Amino acid sequence: MGHKQHKRSTLANRTIAATAALVLGGGGLIALNVTASANEDPAASSAAAGPRMATINCPDVSNALPDVPQGARQEVDRELADMDSQLTEAYRAFAEAGNGEAGNGEAADQDAVLGPLKDRRAASLARIGDAVERQPGADRPQGLDALAPCTMQRAEERKTGSGEPPAPDSAEGDDGTGDTAPDGARRGNGPDRSDFVDIRSVRPNAPQVRNRRGASRGTFSTFCGRNENGKFNPDNVIVAPGVSNGAHHMHDYVGNQATDAFASDDVLASGRTTCRNPGDRSTYYWPVLRLQNGNSEDDSEADGGGKDQNVGEIQTPRQVTLDFVGNPTGKVTAMPRFLRIITGDAKAFTNGTTNANASWSCTGFENRQLKDAYPICPRGSQVVRTFRFQSCWDGRNADSANHRTHVAFARPDGSCGLGFSPIPQLVQRVVYAVPRGPGFAVDSFPEQLHKPVTDHGDFINVFDEKVMRRMVSCINGGERCR
Repeated sequence: MGHKQHKRSTLANRTIAATAALVLGGGGLIALNVTASANEDPAASSAAAGPRMATINCPDVSNALPDVPQGARQEVDRELADMDSQLTEAYRAFAEAGNGEAGNGEAADQDAVLGPLKDRRAASLARIGDAVERQPGADRPQGLDALAPCTMQRAEERKTGSGEPPAPDSAEGDDGTGDTAPDGARRGNGPDRSDFVDIRSVRPNAPQVRNRRGASRGTFSTFCGRNENGKFNPDNVIVAPGVSNGAHHMHDYVGNQATDAFASDDVLASGRTTCRNPGDRSTYYWPVLRLQNGNSEDDSEADGGGKDQNVGEIQTPRQVTLDFVGNPTGKVTAMPRFLRIITGDAKAFTNGTTNANASWSCTGFENRQLKDAYPICPRGSQVVRTFRFQSCWDGRNADSANHRTHVAFARPDGSCGLGFSPIPQLVQRVVYAVPRGPGFAVDSFPEQLHKPVTDHGDFINVFDEKVMRRMVSCINGGERCR
């Protein structure tokens, strides 16, 4: 079911204090359409109906800045956020130039994109160096100039995360989508046929961790709806606070309805919630899922929507479950209020899969999980997205510069690493009734090609302290509470 009313929270005094996470800044690949050469092996390019895709490979600036003085962080983050926008604009410029089709010339189109992009990146990098150097006792980062140039390259063929080949044609064709991209605006922008796998071809692979003596075995469930009211925006208050359209893709929101790029902790603390428990004003959000069926939403010409290559009919989840579970090795401790956690990586297609974490499956087959492929579900089965958030906390910080190092995933045996303590683990499960076969995808940054490996979830803890204490007691006591 599509939505034609996209709600944005309106807050007074929307002062732009542009900041964005180091983890997002300035790197990655940008996907572009180029015409296949007549000399190419036809078998190598027959998997997709549209033009072959190429990428602009830009060095990840955030990885080159492991330490940024606190006094320079806001300015540095602002520049890193701007470098994300530079990639988006370069994508758009290439598309407007003709997508490398006959009459423009691939080399000329590359020069038209790569030259201006290098100049803009060089200017941002210089300002980053200046911001750090101005801080007392700080040295200017070395080697930033070398991060300005980007190169164009063919997109490598993706391998499925299951270790299995893509599903056969007969499994994919039931809905008539086949190789085609029904929405012409998405053609060449992903996903492609190889991003879909018949879940029946995947071997059971869901990890099972045994509880030890003293484990916290309880569960606390909160019910916050399915975003039936249609709250969407392309902001990301965690990684880009104060930056409108900081995500360059639309998010579904449940829980706190005051959430947008400009929502402070105080605003969230007093925000209205969709959760049944009024003591849960937490924020839960994730990229929307769209059908590539040629139908447009009213964001088709808006930031986060069509302007950022996110098109198609937004799907309301059939079900959303939010469960907080315990630790298999010991008791959990309370999460601090306003703790921020991101699971998964919105740029995993270009950054690599180190931080990728969301998984895909089908109802009735959830012992089979896919990390970098969308599932093709049998008749009567529905698509499932699962996010298992980090469950170890450093005991001090509610956030960190890259929004990751203050929390961690448990070890394979379920224990937390040195200096980290177990906290209730959020397990978020989102279910959709969509047509079988290719034809749906999550929103993404334009250069991420709507790949399933880029799926991610975000959480801000705004539980009342009394409810949080009850959650911990319930989990540690082995109860099932809500």
